[in-house]
Amino acid sequence: MTRQDALAEGVLACKSLLGTYLPGFDDSNRTRQAPNLPNHVAWTLGHCALTMHRAAEKFVSRAGGAGGAAGAGALPDADFFRGSGTGGDPERFDTETVAFGSTPADDPARYPRFARCVEVFNGACDRLAAAVRGADDATLDRVVAWGARAELPLFLLVQRMIFHTGNHTGQIADLRRALGLPPVLLARR
Repeated sequence: MTRQDALAEGVLACKSLLGTYLPGFDDSNRTRQAPNLPNHVAWTLGHCALTMHRAAEKFVSRAGGAGGAAGAGALPDADFFRGSGTGGDPERFDTETVAFGSTPADDPARYPRFARCVEVFNGACDRLAAAVRGADDATLDRVVAWGARAELPLFLLVQRMIFHTGNHTGQIADLRRALGLPPVLLARR
C-alpha cells in the first residue's frame, strides 16, 4: 500500500466512522443543540465537509496547475455558497454558517436537509481522498499554509483532517447522549 493509499483510506474511513453516530438524526432534529455542548449534527457535517474541501484545495499547486491531484480546486457550487451566514438553502451550506468560528443555530432553515448534509460530507471525503491518491510524493511533502499561523506538509494536513473529523465525531457522540438517542455501539454487538 502506498502512502497515498493509506492516507486516502483514512479519509474514506471517516465516512463510516462518523456515520456510525448518525442513526436517530433526521430533518426534525438535525439542528437541535444540547446545553453545554457546542454544535449540532447539521453544523458538524457541514463544517467537516468545508474543512476537507479546503484541504483538497491545497493540492492545487501555487502555480495554478493540478499538482498531480485529481479532484482539487474550488468548492463545489452544488454543495456550498458564500453568503452572510444567516441565510439557508435545503441543498447547500452557506460557507459562513459552518466556517471556523461560526456559531451553530437551532434554525433548520439555515442548513440543508439531513440526508443532504450527509451527502455533502461524504462527497468531501471522496474529494479529499481522490486528491490524495492523485498526488505524487513531492506534492504530499509540499508545505502549505493552514489557518492563520500554521504551515505543514500536505500529508500531515490530511492526517489532521482525519483527527479533526474524529474530534467532531466525539461531539456527535456527546450530543446523542444529551438528546437521549439510543447508544449506537452497544447495538452493534
